[in-house]
Amino acid sequence: MTQSLLAEAERGPKSGALPLSLPRRALRAVAIVSCLPYVGLKVAWLAGSHIGIPEGSSLLEHRTAMAVANGITLLMDSGVIVLALVLTRPWGLRVPAWLLAVPVWVATGLLAPIMTGFPLQLLVRLLGGTVSTADDTGGDSAAAPFLHEWVFGVVYGGFIVQGLALGTLFVLYARDRWGELWHGRIWDLPRGSGASVRRAGAVAAAVVALFPLACHLLWACGGTAGLSAGRVADRTTDFHVLQAVDVLFLLAAVAGAWLLAFRGAPVLPVGVPLALAWVGSGAVACWGAWLSLASLTGTDDVGDRLTPAMHFAYAGQMITGILVAAVGAHFLAERSAVLLRRRT
Repeated sequence: MTQSLLAEAERGPKSGALPLSLPRRALRAVAIVSCLPYVGLKVAWLAGSHIGIPEGSSLLEHRTAMAVANGITLLMDSGVIVLALVLTRPWGLRVPAWLLAVPVWVATGLLAPIMTGFPLQLLVRLLGGTVSTADDTGGDSAAAPFLHEWVFGVVYGGFIVQGLALGTLFVLYARDRWGELWHGRIWDLPRGSGASVRRAGAVAAAVVALFPLACHLLWACGGTAGLSAGRVADRTTDFHVLQAVDVLFLLAAVAGAWLLAFRGAPVLPVGVPLALAWVGSGAVACWGAWLSLASLTGTDDVGDRLTPAMHFAYAGQMITGILVAAVGAHFLAERSAVLLRRRT
């Protein structure tokens, strides 16, 4: 972020305090309460409980790695509680823009694919699709499931509620603090000196996105090239839905950056490409990073290790997301500078 953007961020709403209406208080309570089931499960697992974990689950085979992963994800979900307070307390307006934007961007990126993918998975199951359990994959019937089915409903249901509550709170907060930055339509945007920089970033993001986009589209349609043997054997309709969701967010990220950089679809409100760039970049960058990091915990089964194609696809997602986020940040910084100049 540039100094102009930070200066704009520190202005805050004219009232100098967040309007704590009843709906905002309710959303804050919902966001905090929705974290409790997941946090409770993680605390129980760290304490040695096997609640929700069937005997023979692969989770019980790598106890140290799972303890580290549970500790990290516990801290991440606890961060939702902190964000809910920042977005609804008067002192939250004094938090530097970048210090708030980065964790909210990460939270958006991690939650948005779950909020999209899990309901789609449930719909496909209702239509007769297969699910990710040993009985439904046609694999070894003696193999234990990863987790009991109720865990997924509790955890993902909580994530969806978190995403809706936290997302609404952030939109309200951002409207109060930075609303001027996305007023108007795309045709109103000035052709500033930074347009060439954004265009270069958008083109680079589109080029880098080609490989992961091709991979996820191939895998969503049933192709197996580039997949590990273990992943091929475990494919269900759940897998295909998630690959299609990856395609969706890659396209959203690139489209958002392209619209901001080249002023495409001039009648659109500025908020549309900003939203596409924000959500799309967060989703592809954060999940690409998460899947790459998860592979480092490793498995002794060669068939379950990530192939080079999978590594490159996840790396491509990360780079695409970072490039698109940079395009969006550059746009906001330039528009902030223009607004400051108009005031002075």
